[in-house]
Amino acid sequence: MANTGSNNIKLGVFVTAGLLILMAAFYMIGKNRNIFGSGFELKVRFNNLSGLMEGNNVLFSGIQAGTVKKISMINDTLIEVTLSIDNKTSTFIHKNALAAIGTEGLMGNKVINIQAKQGNSPLVTTGDMLATQEMISTDEMLQTLSRTNTNIATISESLKNAVLGIENSAVIQILNDKTIGLSLKSSLKYINKASANANEMTSGLNYLVKQTKQGKGTAGLLLSDTALASNLKISAFNIRAASENAKHVTGELNGLIKAVSMDLNNGNGLAHALLHDSTMVVKISSSLNNVQKGTDGFNQNMEALKQNFFFRGYFKKLAKQNKKDSLTRLGKPL
Repeated sequence: MANTGSNNIKLGVFVTAGLLILMAAFYMIGKNRNIFGSGFELKVRFNNLSGLMEGNNVLFSGIQAGTVKKISMINDTLIEVTLSIDNKTSTFIHKNALAAIGTEGLMGNKVINIQAKQGNSPLVTTGDMLATQEMISTDEMLQTLSRTNTNIATISESLKNAVLGIENSAVIQILNDKTIGLSLKSSLKYINKASANANEMTSGLNYLVKQTKQGKGTAGLLLSDTALASNLKISAFNIRAASENAKHVTGELNGLIKAVSMDLNNGNGLAHALLHDSTMVVKISSSLNNVQKGTDGFNQNMEALKQNFFFRGYFKKLAKQNKKDSLTRLGKPL
């Protein structure tokens, strides 16, 4: 009986120990601890772990490389994380590798990603401190996405108001008006016609310029003929001289008119006498009559002399000579 009770006690202790070991193994597996791994450790320091906990996975270039072994607070702004790395993976990690906190999927557990960096660098040794690379956390991405959604909503509302305003604007009404389309079509037709006329005019001007450069036409002669240019210069000089003479004559006429005007105003001179003195006018009229009478008497005397016996031959010779001179001037034979 004693042996049976002792065996039962031993069996109970063995079962209890086995259960405790099994529970510890399950606990370690549940915490992602590397139970049978090596003691190769690396350290890295972060300002914010963003929810990283002990037991989270460590990935090297996307491959499972170890677990987070220990998290220690250095100060209020710095946290040190100890990583337990597999021996098989530690032989590929160099000292210039970068560590960053990431997420398994979009909303999964936090992990530490170790990324290799280009360049020659020795392999890490246990206890080395890796450099860190700041990554955008999920919370920051969600905050940015929230702000972006707010901005998109604001822009969408603004676009909605703008579209409604454009729909009710005069521009849309103009575009929907068919008569305006016909008017624009007609205007474009006239514009095309005007453009064609402008092209034709331009061609004519180009031809005229070409002819002028070649010395053809009136403009070409004016530009290329030096003699004509000299004649034009002389003509311009003569016109200028004539203008000066006309100016001088005009000045003299103005002076004469002023003098006559002064004589008229002052009651002096012949002009005043002719215009205001009636007796002078009568005398001048009488003198002219006397001159006319004397001229008539002189003509009668000359006719009488022509008929006189002594002067008749002289006047006949004079008439023949005048006739001869007339025929000579006309080029007729005598």
